[in-house]
Amino acid sequence: MDPLMGAGPLRFGMNPDEVASALDGAVAHVSQGLGDGMGWGRYTDWGVTAVYGEDNSLVAVAVDAMDGPLVRLGNIGLTARAPSEVRVELQKLALREGASVRVNWSGDPEVEAWGISMGAAQEQGLTPEGYVQRLDTMITDALLVGPELAKNPFGSEPVSRWHDVRDEPPHPGTWSVRAEQERQRWDWTPLESVGPLRFGMKPLEVAAALSEQPTTRHGRFPFGAPWEGLGQWILEEDRFDHVGVSAHYASGFSWPPALGAVTIHGRTGPQVEFAGIQLIGRTVSAVDTALTQHVEERDLSLVIGCGGDLGVDGLNMFVRASRAGDVLVSEARFCQEQWEDHG
Repeated sequence: MDPLMGAGPLRFGMNPDEVASALDGAVAHVSQGLGDGMGWGRYTDWGVTAVYGEDNSLVAVAVDAMDGPLVRLGNIGLTARAPSEVRVELQKLALREGASVRVNWSGDPEVEAWGISMGAAQEQGLTPEGYVQRLDTMITDALLVGPELAKNPFGSEPVSRWHDVRDEPPHPGTWSVRAEQERQRWDWTPLESVGPLRFGMKPLEVAAALSEQPTTRHGRFPFGAPWEGLGQWILEEDRFDHVGVSAHYASGFSWPPALGAVTIHGRTGPQVEFAGIQLIGRTVSAVDTALTQHVEERDLSLVIGCGGDLGVDGLNMFVRASRAGDVLVSEARFCQEQWEDHG
């Protein structure tokens, strides 16, 4: 990495054709607005995403944790490592060179002087049979930017078109996990309810059942007919940090929000069991193994969600992964029958 200038064969200021040539003729298999000014292209074979500014010039490069190249800053390996190790080494280097290290939106280190914003993703491996499986560890990825974006990499317009995190609550960089004995115990009736929450509840009923007001709310403005412009804001999710759950609502322009799914947070949420299997706050691999054994012994089927989340066919429940520093703990999303989960 050459701070604020580029990384590997990629130099900030290149146009999409020059980037493709530098990557040996690579094709951006996934892209948006590529070649039309602000846009981005993901070069799958290289494990990198190139982000372009208004004049079609390269302003940022995102390096994947699993598939991307190994990027170094001096003697520090930035990618595909344990996040805490990279954080310590960056802080030591910054101290020696008089640079400032701050915490970015995901709780990872960000250094304006070098144009680095670190992140992390779940590590994946292979089963003995050769199938991809999720592991219990996090490994680093990185966003590398030029000088015009270094002050606020993820808050800048070109990057936000690729990955918009502006509505995400800023993370302090610590991942405390609630002890098992401190967690509530909730029952679950598949497709109907979890704990005190019944599918179909209105947002006010959800808050009353939890005796807590939402910590954050997320929604969207739908586009109507061309002459209508932006429509009324539609609530999609309430997050309740004290209880440790998120409520997801089925809603639209013509119908009010109704509870369609509930996510139990892995680090802080209540404990829920299925067939004697504790679903929350455990290593993800342990829950995956227990679910797989359960379905095999009963000739049932597993389903896999968009993010590789496992569930039992017919229950519309998915075991998800929640970051806890360098590792992950299990959480779960419980859905009504009509809910189509998209991660």
